[in-house]
Amino acid sequence: MVKRVIKVTSEVPSDQVESPELAAAFDGLRQRLELPARFPAEVEEEARRAVAAPELPERDETAVPFFTIDPEGSTDLDQAMCLERDGDGYRVRYAIADVPAFVKAGGALDAETHRRGQTIYLPDQRIPLHPTTISEDAASLLEGQTRPAFVWNMKLDASGDCTAYEVYRAMVSSKKRLDYTFVQEQVDSGNADESLMLLKEIGEKRIEMERARGGASLPMPEQIVTSKENGYELTMRPPVPAEDWNAQISLLTGMAAAEMMLHNQIGVLRTMPEPEGNAIARFKRAAQALGAEWRSDLTYGEFLRTLDRDNPKHLALIYEATGLFRGAGYTCFDGDIPEVTQQAAVAAPYAHVTAPLRRLMDRYGLVICEALSRDAEVPQWVRSALATLPDDMKKSDELARKAERAATDIIEAAFMSGHVGESFEAVVVDNNGKEGLLVQLTEHAVIQPVPGTAELGSTVQVKVVSADIAAGKVEFALA
Repeated sequence: MVKRVIKVTSEVPSDQVESPELAAAFDGLRQRLELPARFPAEVEEEARRAVAAPELPERDETAVPFFTIDPEGSTDLDQAMCLERDGDGYRVRYAIADVPAFVKAGGALDAETHRRGQTIYLPDQRIPLHPTTISEDAASLLEGQTRPAFVWNMKLDASGDCTAYEVYRAMVSSKKRLDYTFVQEQVDSGNADESLMLLKEIGEKRIEMERARGGASLPMPEQIVTSKENGYELTMRPPVPAEDWNAQISLLTGMAAAEMMLHNQIGVLRTMPEPEGNAIARFKRAAQALGAEWRSDLTYGEFLRTLDRDNPKHLALIYEATGLFRGAGYTCFDGDIPEVTQQAAVAAPYAHVTAPLRRLMDRYGLVICEALSRDAEVPQWVRSALATLPDDMKKSDELARKAERAATDIIEAAFMSGHVGESFEAVVVDNNGKEGLLVQLTEHAVIQPVPGTAELGSTVQVKVVSADIAAGKVEFALA
């Protein structure tokens, strides 16, 4: 998902938002978008029965020192890892929550997960894919708890390339629960233990491999809304390197899964076509107009890594580059290999298998890979669902994007409601011609449209004309 961006200064923009209108606005949003409410009683009952008598694996890996890395406060923990040296290479074991142990095909819970598709995160509550008895307790890889998992056992050579892999079900126990900030602080201070230093070492090698094969990622901070005691905080959290290292372990797993699926001619790939030539040509023209040097020997992915969020012109380019990351979807196949197998941003075939608590598709990908790994037949209930899964996920993705964006717009409107009539400095991050501009405030975590014309990447003054919290709408004008 493309995230909104903002100029990152020495002080990251952070706004405290308090308004008695917010609760009603969020309730109105849920009604407007017809978001799922409570789980039906029969679904909750089925979940309780599944938690009481899950189908557990016989293999025991509870002695393996797995650890988790997630945003602070997370309770739906999908992944845990164990990293070790293996000769001059590495051994990576990646445990993924065993959701199929609790969700049976054809039941009421299974049908409800297909209706929901994924967990939707709103500022005042999350709308989970599964009942919380599963997603935040029985299946979540919580510290000190014994849980069933799909364990990916992968061997890497000295360069970080994956040379062998398998996946099997086992009981595991996470020994440590960490967050990104702690991991980064430990590594930067020199106090990190061997496992965290290996995360950095492996992560950096995998990033270099991604760069070499032409992978691309945008240097985008994430717009975050955090619930506080007296309201909410709207801020932009720039990613720390530890997040990239952690993401590389997930990407490594997804690439192994895709390779396994393609070899056996059955699976579910996350695909995205290469940017069209005219899209790259437009982006190159924008880079030239904004004075960003794009050497002829750099791919677009390598060029994106040279952009600096602190530079307003580069910031505009980062936003413009979202046009290169379009067309992502899911491609299911059973027999013939699909025409498009690559995820262009990854620059390799890739499959979603690491977030089954939060995303429907991953449950299917895991069951496929576990069966293939032991040379077994893929279950018929999986094969039967392959035709409809992409549409289920497309609808879910669209709804989640719409809901999360609308919720953030409500928070922005609540913050700006106290500043009607005031002017702010902003950067023009997009120029939509007759439709006007898209501007991003430099000192606040807000990005909104404004009528008028101005050069892309230029700094302008905008005035807050009005703010409607219920509608999540802020009206700006060029000052």
